[in-house]
Amino acid sequence: MIRYILKQKTFLALLLFINIFGTAYGYWWYKGQLAVTPDHFLIFVPDSPTASLFFCIFLAFFIFGKHVPYIEALAIVTLFKYGVWAVIMNLLTLIVSGYLSPLGYMLIASHGAMAIQGLLYAPFYRIKIRHIAVAAIWTLHNDVIDYVFGMMPKYGSLNQYIDQIGYFTFWLSIISLFIAYFLTVRKNIQKTYKF
Repeated sequence: MIRYILKQKTFLALLLFINIFGTAYGYWWYKGQLAVTPDHFLIFVPDSPTASLFFCIFLAFFIFGKHVPYIEALAIVTLFKYGVWAVIMNLLTLIVSGYLSPLGYMLIASHGAMAIQGLLYAPFYRIKIRHIAVAAIWTLHNDVIDYVFGMMPKYGSLNQYIDQIGYFTFWLSIISLFIAYFLTVRKNIQKTYKF
């Protein structure tokens, strides 16, 4: 039943519209940080909206029965990673500061939905190991840009834990890549060879 709904063009169009809106809002949310970011780092700073942009591209092609496996791999990995990351950072903000703004709760809900939607479409992706490899390079390179060159999103109350957050983020990237591999490449290998 869920798989049937996920393939309906009306549902896909609605999901695409929601993600386009969320992507645009996400880039707007980063406007302050982007204004002071060196040009050569700009593409790596707005993590969550870029993840949802990948998903928008996937949806636009999927509506017409087309596949873009490199984008699909980037979408599943980054949607899960940055979705989970933002949920955890906002919960940590609540724990450390004792307060979370309504915007923080909205970010928890929207980023939780990001992570879930990327996984829900896993059965429809046409990802192979080479696509996961490109997503791994992008994702781990982004971690280096964020935590070696200091381009990560700013959460004022968590700045004292930046080294621990960087370490956590690296391992979240690894977990996200393994989940993407397990739900797409490995599953397809098992189907092909009937393990």
